[in-house]
Amino acid sequence: MSHVANDPADFADDSTTGFVAAHRGLVRRVPGGVARSAATPPDQVALVIGGGSGHYPAFAGLVGPGLAHAAAMGNVFASPSAQQVYTVAKSVATTAGVLLSYGNYAGDVLNFDAAQERLIAEGIPCRTVRVTDDIYSAPPAEWQKRRGVAGDLAVFRAAAWAAERGSSLEEVAALAERANERTRSIGIAFSGCTLPGATEPLFTVPPGQMAVGMGIHGEPGIDIRPVPSAREMAEQCVDALLAERPDSVSTTPGSRVAVIINGLGSVKGEELFVMYGAVSEKLESAGLTIVEPEIGEYATSFDMAGLSVTLLWLDDELETVWRSPAYTPAYRKGSVGAAAESEAAEAAPDAAEQEAIPVASDASRNAGRVAQAAIDSIRAVIDRDVDELGRLDAIAGDGDHGIGMQRGVHAAAAAAQELSAAGAGAGTVLARAGDAWADKAGGTSGALWGAALRAAGERLGDEHHPDAQAVADAIQNARATVQRMGKAELGDKTMVDAIVPFTDELTAKVGEGQRLSAAWSRAAERATAAAADTAEMLPRLGRARPHAEKSLGTPDPGAVSFALAMTAVAHVLTANAEEQGEQS
Repeated sequence: MSHVANDPADFADDSTTGFVAAHRGLVRRVPGGVARSAATPPDQVALVIGGGSGHYPAFAGLVGPGLAHAAAMGNVFASPSAQQVYTVAKSVATTAGVLLSYGNYAGDVLNFDAAQERLIAEGIPCRTVRVTDDIYSAPPAEWQKRRGVAGDLAVFRAAAWAAERGSSLEEVAALAERANERTRSIGIAFSGCTLPGATEPLFTVPPGQMAVGMGIHGEPGIDIRPVPSAREMAEQCVDALLAERPDSVSTTPGSRVAVIINGLGSVKGEELFVMYGAVSEKLESAGLTIVEPEIGEYATSFDMAGLSVTLLWLDDELETVWRSPAYTPAYRKGSVGAAAESEAAEAAPDAAEQEAIPVASDASRNAGRVAQAAIDSIRAVIDRDVDELGRLDAIAGDGDHGIGMQRGVHAAAAAAQELSAAGAGAGTVLARAGDAWADKAGGTSGALWGAALRAAGERLGDEHHPDAQAVADAIQNARATVQRMGKAELGDKTMVDAIVPFTDELTAKVGEGQRLSAAWSRAAERATAAAADTAEMLPRLGRARPHAEKSLGTPDPGAVSFALAMTAVAHVLTANAEEQGEQS
């Protein structure tokens, strides 16, 4: 567990503040993360990495010459928001463009992709390379679904080396993709990890056992096995990795590999060296040549007792990359020239910059106050059930759904209250509350809830009083946005399994002429039943997918939280209808 914290909700921000203070000569703080203290050289592609906090030195510790130009940093175990990724990328972008690279997790994909779309729309060339090195998270035929773990380092190194040589964006992306295609990792945990402020770990491992194939966000292992000797452990890991030798690599003896032995938090140097000694013996007996191994902490998971083994199958160019110098707060190799500090820190776009509030009709302003009350009711129910939502998520995921929802809805409620008090219409209240939710929460649920609220608000607008049909249409727009962004369908065991039946029922009841409050209440009942039904489903998307069987008998937390939220809003609409004679 963590021992040093102020308010656990501020842990990521407090940690970043201390990190920047400790490394002022190398990094500067920018909205959404950190960047090199030196400006990106003109016409050089900028490498922007990122992910949730809790994995130091990934990702902030890998910012500096020879590695990343900047890192977008989310809350603990939650992806950075699209706004954070965008502002971080803008702070280091040049005319040569930006390469985004990160571990392949659903929340990161949603938010980095949204930021990429925005950068391209503004004329900044942008490409993405997702790291997929974790062999246990999906079979070889579905490698695109695999997670990124300590193999991030190999991919980031390749991209940074190409960028600093002056390669084009396409060339930088191509080399990073080649490094990713040749990188394989396997992880082992002997205990779970505990989030700041929490009293229990996200998962536990029976004494004397090890979890093979766990994730760095606290996802439980795929297999539970007795803990063997280090030599036997190394043999199991190396055999699994060699069985995944990339198709592009020759099977003849003499292949050259880079090795990363990564500590996940509580397994320290001496033990990692014991593991490396056994791994190197096994690799050399297989006829492989090891090039400059890295043993240490590169992608951690708070206090998790565990380690991972990574192989990068080298070719001549990738070996040059691997041997090249780098100088960052947490990774230093060879010698690099000093760079002048940037004077561009103030030029980064301010995520908190206030936009003017559009003019709204009296009727829409009244509806905006109802929207604000609805969001506040969601805040109350999430506060009430935050621990239960985390418990549901921890069964097959990383256990942060409750706190992620809580962060997001608190930001949305504060924004909605401020906007409503300033006379904003319903559309603006919902849309900007959604932006606040996405920016503060990060992660998959943050991105989807934020986009859903914005989509609903854009459909409602600020001009007219939203009648029942207008509200139903707005919810349809939100549903379509969630499915387009998340790519989930009914039966995938996600929030979609509650939002689709809710939307269908609301639309049908409004079409039959029911009042909005009555139609919404009936739709909320349908969503609640649908969320309960997800207990018998196997997840096909998201972090729970590798642990599908473990989730049987437990409803999807995203579906449950959606149903709770819609039920809370039903009470607000009913109370408002009684006060106003069903004019809202």
